[in-house]
Amino acid sequence: MLAIVLAAGRGERLRPLTDNCSKAMLPVAGRPMVERVMKMLARGGADRFVVVAHPDDRVLVEHFSRPVWAGRVRLAYQEQRLGTAHALECAAPFIREDGATEFILSSCDNIFPEGHVAALVAHRREEGLDAALTLMRVRPEQTPTLAVVVLEGGRVTHIVEKPRPEEAPSDIGSIALYALSAHVLDYLPRVSPSPRGEREFPDALRLLIEDGGKVGGLLVRERMTMTRPADLLALNRYFLRHDPTCATVEADLPDDTSIIPPVRIEAGSRCKRGLEARLQPEKPR
Repeated sequence: MLAIVLAAGRGERLRPLTDNCSKAMLPVAGRPMVERVMKMLARGGADRFVVVAHPDDRVLVEHFSRPVWAGRVRLAYQEQRLGTAHALECAAPFIREDGATEFILSSCDNIFPEGHVAALVAHRREEGLDAALTLMRVRPEQTPTLAVVVLEGGRVTHIVEKPRPEEAPSDIGSIALYALSAHVLDYLPRVSPSPRGEREFPDALRLLIEDGGKVGGLLVRERMTMTRPADLLALNRYFLRHDPTCATVEADLPDDTSIIPPVRIEAGSRCKRGLEARLQPEKPR
């Protein structure tokens, strides 16, 4: 199955971490974040990918130009950051060339519980949907950052992109992971720019719904996202704890260094004498 991964964003809220590295390429337990997302999608059935990148992201471009990715990953370029509908338009020629009748669309900054991607794909197929959305209960202060939907009898009947809390039609947000019919591509040219000057993919879904398209979704209770610097630490902690292969010490350390696993210390790292290398326990919530 084909998967499209949107990875052209700047990651402004992650600065200064993204001053010299895009959000997509920030390292999470030894792998770029975008690769962690792709691995999640592969477990859900994806076997080939189009990564939408900004042409100035030389680190990402060089990474996916390596021979190991040949035949599995193609790059589409979004030269101007004009929103997610525009980003998907940049990938649309690759989707049509592939001949895919369905595909997964994902941002590069969310990790969902095991099995969710496969369940989302199966839900779209079994219900005959044009689009299956990942849905999540959200707090009022979160609504200006995502699309909010009305869910009735398992169907999405209305969707509003980035509403103010007082204008949100519900407390159900659409998170950027979708299982889609290729039919949704027909709606991209009809998406108008928002007041921010961006053309957003949820507006294509709104037009689809207005035309009688079948849109549904699955609720998830949690996700891990990379939006702020603290999120990067949380993601590294998660993968170090849940994937033993991530926890390695490849650097030469002083003899008096104490290693309290799980940690990852990559080759080239330098540690002061007497350092205690450990993963600090999280504070109680």
